[in-house]
Amino acid sequence: MSTIAVLGNGRVGGNLATALTRAGHEVTVADRAPGAAADTARSAQIVINATPGAGSLERLITLREELRDKILVDVSNATVDGPDGLPAALVYPGSSLAEQLQDALPETRVVKTLNTMLFPVMTAPATLTQTPTAFLSGDDPLAKQTVRELLIGLGWHKDWISDLGGIQTARATEAAILFVPHVIRSTGFTPFAISIAR
Repeated sequence: MSTIAVLGNGRVGGNLATALTRAGHEVTVADRAPGAAADTARSAQIVINATPGAGSLERLITLREELRDKILVDVSNATVDGPDGLPAALVYPGSSLAEQLQDALPETRVVKTLNTMLFPVMTAPATLTQTPTAFLSGDDPLAKQTVRELLIGLGWHKDWISDLGGIQTARATEAAILFVPHVIRSTGFTPFAISIAR
């Protein structure tokens, strides 16, 4: 069992918090009260960033001390929305939110994952008709192993989890968000995920 702080109490954060609690972890979700994120992060072993990606870097930099020596699981995508509210461009072209977080928080072990799917798939991958892929990006092997175990507890089969390598590989998975608006316009909000077919 891990002590986990979820930053962000929207659909993504709420969904993850419920599933992680069900998997046996001690989970706290930060609300919008002043100081809530700092208090929540300070007491956790693992912190999940489920805040809106465009503002995540600014928010998390203020938690530098609370995040020291912690694993930060980043599931957000930093995008500029188009007129219809769907992602239209990347905030960090040629980089990624995960890389920016790792640069800004060098004493935190950042792992990028679960950002290439609609949020219901994060905690129920087996509900899709085809096998999805959860990608891992991060510089710390032990942190990635811990996150891998979290994913398995959420229903991800070990063969469905693909370690892409260092944190710089997150720019590839974050760029995959640009598929999302086109898929949604084509088929609606039916749950889907990017997957690697072998």
